[in-house]
Amino acid sequence: MSASGTPTVVKLGGSTLDDLSGAWWDDLAAYGKDHPLVLVHGWSKPLKRLRPRYSEPSAVLRDRYGNQSRWTTPEVIEDIKTVSSTLAEEVFGRLSERGITAERLLGSDGLVSAGEGERWWWREKQLVELENLVGPITGVDPAPLKNLTAGHAYLVTPLARNAAGQEVNTDADRAAAALAGATGATDLVLVTDVAHLLVDGEPVRRIGAEAAAAFRDKGATGGMRKKLRAAGEALDAGVSRVVLGAASVSDLLAGRTGTVITRN
Repeated sequence: MSASGTPTVVKLGGSTLDDLSGAWWDDLAAYGKDHPLVLVHGWSKPLKRLRPRYSEPSAVLRDRYGNQSRWTTPEVIEDIKTVSSTLAEEVFGRLSERGITAERLLGSDGLVSAGEGERWWWREKQLVELENLVGPITGVDPAPLKNLTAGHAYLVTPLARNAAGQEVNTDADRAAAALAGATGATDLVLVTDVAHLLVDGEPVRRIGAEAAAAFRDKGATGGMRKKLRAAGEALDAGVSRVVLGAASVSDLLAGRTGTVITRN
């Protein structure tokens, strides 16, 4: 049994939640009966279902360094909360019927803090100054996670609050990494819609942090680049290993599938 108070952190991709089978939830519940769980959810697909405009190219900004971010206004923050509430009801129902209690936390309610966000963004081939309510994670206060015990799960919505007190959007993978580091988690599990990390088209079963960072900077694109950045941050924060893939938590942790990223 996991030591009380030391969770396993699992990031559930917003594009994967609809496709997780009953067997997947059975496995998570069986694992959770012996391990405290912190689940961090994405919201990309549910947000696009809520309002079609979130699927339009104009909903995404690119900063002067080439990094992409959702254009986040106060209305977007409220829509994130709306879809998060619906997701929480679905997740709680699946866990409750399998004997796991759960509660939801907003990262912006004293859990996750963020720094100042980028203000210059490309719009119609020009760099313009925009207030975009996003920010890099600067810290996690694990105090709100008061019941880290086997048989109980927290579902975290990865919003944050900046120094000005504003509620801001932040990357879910990197939020999961910061939570894993702050809670002393041994393992971070990134549940994705791809089976493995692919390097030169070939699946990688195991990779060290240095090699993963090199591939991140030279070959990875899109969502995988963010996941590899999150993996590096988790390992730097003391997490022993990060596993990613499209499989059950037990299979990923056992190394039967997916990709394992370690410090060595």
